Amino acid sequence: MGYLFQFMIIGGITLIGELLHYFLPLPIPSSVYGMIILFICLLIGIIKEEDIKETADFLLLVMPIMFVGPSVGVMENFSLLSSSLIPFIVIVLVSTFLIMLVTGMTAQMMITYKEKHHE
Repeated sequence: MGYLFQFMIIGGITLIGELLHYFLPLPIPSSVYGMIILFICLLIGIIKEEDIKETADFLLLVMPIMFVGPSVGVMENFSLLSSSLIPFIVIVLVSTFLIMLVTGMTAQMMITYKEKHHE
């Protein structure tokens, strides 16, 4: 399947997520709506993994580039952040640890679920 068509699928789901964020009065980011919609579409089989694989791999490959801008912004505003540097570092460390913990537990649950249902 062509890259343009794959990108249109991902872009369309992103657009639906943006519309849901605009119309629903919930404090949920549009990207979360998009990920949930994509997950459900993959789960149900509306979209197959191979239908978006190449473009998704490309987007994952260029994702680190997207962090350059925010990183430069943090460095430019370091004087503003320096007064609250300790709380900032604590928040980053605690949230990173929690994300790693939840990700690990989720992966372990999925592995256990897969082992139970494939035996």
